[in-house]
Amino acid sequence: MAIAALAFALTAPAQADTLVDNVNGITLDQNGKLVRFTGLVIDKDGKVKELLDRKDKRPERPDFKEDGKGRTLIPGLIDAHGHVMGLGFQLMLLDLSETRSLAEAQAAIRQYAAENPEMPWIIGRGWNQEKWGLGRFPTAADLDAAVPNRPVWLERIDGHAGWANSAAMAAAKISTASKSPEGGRIEMEGGKPSGVFVDAAMSLIDGAKPKPLARDLDRALLLAQAKLIEQGVTAIADMGTTIEDWQAYRRAGDKKQLAVRILSYGGDIDNMAMIAGPEPTPWLYDDRLRMVGVKLYLDGALGSRGAWLKAPYADAPGQKGLPLLTPAQLRNKMVRASMDKFQVAIHAIGDAANAEALDAIADLTTDLPGERRWRIEHAQVIDPADIARFASLKVVASMQPVHQTSDRTMAEARLGPGRLTGAYAWRSLEKAGARLALGSDVPVESANPFAGLAVAISRTDAAGQPFGGWRPEEAVGRETALDGFTRTAAFAAYAEDRIGTLMPGMRADFLILDSDPMLASPDEIRRMAPLETWIGGYRYYKKNEAGTGGR
Repeated sequence: MAIAALAFALTAPAQADTLVDNVNGITLDQNGKLVRFTGLVIDKDGKVKELLDRKDKRPERPDFKEDGKGRTLIPGLIDAHGHVMGLGFQLMLLDLSETRSLAEAQAAIRQYAAENPEMPWIIGRGWNQEKWGLGRFPTAADLDAAVPNRPVWLERIDGHAGWANSAAMAAAKISTASKSPEGGRIEMEGGKPSGVFVDAAMSLIDGAKPKPLARDLDRALLLAQAKLIEQGVTAIADMGTTIEDWQAYRRAGDKKQLAVRILSYGGDIDNMAMIAGPEPTPWLYDDRLRMVGVKLYLDGALGSRGAWLKAPYADAPGQKGLPLLTPAQLRNKMVRASMDKFQVAIHAIGDAANAEALDAIADLTTDLPGERRWRIEHAQVIDPADIARFASLKVVASMQPVHQTSDRTMAEARLGPGRLTGAYAWRSLEKAGARLALGSDVPVESANPFAGLAVAISRTDAAGQPFGGWRPEEAVGRETALDGFTRTAAFAAYAEDRIGTLMPGMRADFLILDSDPMLASPDEIRRMAPLETWIGGYRYYKKNEAGTGGR
């Protein structure tokens, strides 16, 4: 879609009272109970005025009437954990996420470099040595074989490792004398850096690459919004917002080009303080933007063996992963944010990281006033003994269902069969009394929430594998899955007073679908796509007519 057309589409006209009628309407109420309706009245402020049953009287002269033709209407889906600008740049730059081998990746890199001769650096992301079946990390020599004469820097699919060629390492002055920073690891081969930099070590190359310009950020944001709206995501928790990202969001808001609601968590304390100052920001641009908290990294990811485990990796006996913060650093950051009423979201993937995050929360809960709503992001591998602590400490488990299908075989190799009991343990957390906020971690995974809904209830991948589901006892019910992408995703970001349900007084963010996700099979849900996406009572997307605007 052309940027100009998209910009026009995101400029909503003045609101008017609207009746959306003849629908199979579904929402959860404030208590999580399923509510069905056949009509929806939207007021001039873009909020739900009334839900109508079949027998209820309709407004006689609405300003606008839309016939739903019996199709299904559900709340707009909320991605509880994503990276807005990461998605935008994935759509702009080299994307290796679909490559299935090193040779295929090399061909894609070579082609991209040939098509973009003006770029001083080749930058992209998405490689995954596990998906390639490589059995090792790729090397600078592998990249040099594709592009030897320009720096190349490519982030791994999980964003927790980067792959550089020799020219990029030379530009960053990397040598045999270079030391791994605290919380990071330079992969070595034959006594010298191999070309892969894990977690904090990525900064060694990041500091040398060209910084994107404001216009690059603006274009990335428009592309990201178009993709999210097309997939049915009407709000997203942006985990790790930088000051540059925030400025792009503000520029879009000032131009009335901010459609998707962005619930922002600053990338560590510095960005939080620069963006919001002494307290969380108010809601801006008609409830389109708010900085609510801070994102802290406690460990890395399983794929790069940066996730912090209690026991060594089964496939790398000498490694337990990387704690990225000391206990004192973690608690100091949590106190600093909480005293100014910012919400704290802690990235923890390994069982040691989850235990440490819970310990820190337990240490601070009694000392800090007010409701904290601590969040643990990912919570992928949990010691079963720690699961009940999520509920007792009222910690929101912010999880991404599609990670389970993407990581299944890798997790088995990394952990071994005896340590899988607390891995991707959605049902166990729910049974313990914890609330599940569900998302995608885009661009690590596709932002498509229907894939996430299907995985949550089935524990199977797009091919229906494994038959019956992987550890199927951890699947959740349909209402819990829908709740995780709506009501609890809003609650997790202190937004439940305006989004997440379609009860009267809430923002009229909803999707029109051709079938009912509460009745469809997991495979049918996975194939669903919105026919229409409405935000604030305005239709921003109609299938095959995206970018035309109008309501």
